[in-house]
Amino acid sequence: MQHLDLLTMRQLFLQKKLSPTEVVEDYLARIEKNASSNIYITVNAEQAKRQAEIATQRYFWQESTGVLDGIPVAYKDNLFTKGIPSTAGSIIEKDHIPEENAPAVEIMQQAGAVNLGKLNMHEYAFGITSNNPFFGAVQNPWNKAYTPGGSSGGSGAALAADLAVVTLGTDTGGSIRIPAAACGVIGFKTTKGHISGEGARPISSSLDQVGPLTKTVSDMALMLELYDQQSYVAGLQRDLKGIRVGVPTSFFLDYLEPQTRACYEQSLQQLQDLGAVLVDVDVPVTPHDIGTLFTLAICEGAAVHAERLKAYPELFGADVKQALSAASQFSPVDYIRALEQQVALTQKFNALFLGVDLLATPTVGFATQKIGVDVVSLNGVEHDLFSATTHTCAPFNLTGHPAISIPCGIVENNLPVGLQLVGAHHSERLILQMAYAYEQAYLGDLYQQRQQLAL
Repeated sequence: MQHLDLLTMRQLFLQKKLSPTEVVEDYLARIEKNASSNIYITVNAEQAKRQAEIATQRYFWQESTGVLDGIPVAYKDNLFTKGIPSTAGSIIEKDHIPEENAPAVEIMQQAGAVNLGKLNMHEYAFGITSNNPFFGAVQNPWNKAYTPGGSSGGSGAALAADLAVVTLGTDTGGSIRIPAAACGVIGFKTTKGHISGEGARPISSSLDQVGPLTKTVSDMALMLELYDQQSYVAGLQRDLKGIRVGVPTSFFLDYLEPQTRACYEQSLQQLQDLGAVLVDVDVPVTPHDIGTLFTLAICEGAAVHAERLKAYPELFGADVKQALSAASQFSPVDYIRALEQQVALTQKFNALFLGVDLLATPTVGFATQKIGVDVVSLNGVEHDLFSATTHTCAPFNLTGHPAISIPCGIVENNLPVGLQLVGAHHSERLILQMAYAYEQAYLGDLYQQRQQLAL
């Protein structure tokens, strides 16, 4: 029963060929067996068993309630879950037990989801490695010596290791898409506001978004249907004839290493083979704009954590404490100008999408790095790992445009890399169509390799 996607598992439940009870028992056993990979912070075993038993009865009596009925899911630990610790990856929050679910969590639970537990992450979502000083470094199922990306590292790793069927994460500068790329799964940061961000321990109200990670594009379409009650699955097709795909000639290629470049260029050719029309575009984003994102994230994050930082300075990890402390470098004028620049950049990308339907970029310009590494060497030059990793994802947190990461190849050290597809606001349907066509044509072998992963 391992490595079933949501759609397949749901069908097996409906056909009574499989029960939520036996599936959840299997998942919990494997989670326990692989505890050393640090993917989970809290395992919600007893409640999950009860939820599975109730779901099994619903299927027996043909009273299934929703698309996630009996499906084992897990949530990033900065998303509030009723009656279950929600630590946000911080020792300060180890005893924080919310009284209500976050709205995005509640929708999944109301659809019948079985909550396996809470997933490990970068402390307070303020990083891209998920090397958590309190709950352990999350290991990448493709190669345990490497990170799964972050900050939603547990959310990506749980899918690749088949320790959940669907997961939920958050994204401030790429924190859903980066782990999706590093773990060979699907991650979607939808249009800003498409999925409620309430009930999450925030970094930045200007940038934060909540979104799902799945094993397949079809599963992602089902998740979006759950959140906005529109039909997405019916629109999935393999024909991309005439869709104009913007290929950036600048910025998004700045940190592109050779093997990832080869995967990216091959994916562009494959999209063209499927009927897409490739159009070179000069993208309207500069390194200064990324500085704008850091200004907003650090200033708003420091405001969120001001009291904690004052009361418990010794209980913050070194990298997070350093980032939050950097807020003192910015003035109120800097912050206001950053907000103004965010509006200006959004308008520029709105104009770009009048000329192309979608933009295709690398999700990250290189494969994930070893646990404990904080620099990346590209063409003989060392770069700060955080800045280089977020470079291609961060612009769309500023602009709020929807962006998905899908796998596009495997490089050295058996590590996957991702292709990012970005569209105009509220173009989720078109993004899913292109992602699905690419997946169906080219990702079968990669998915088979992913199925062989065993933590």
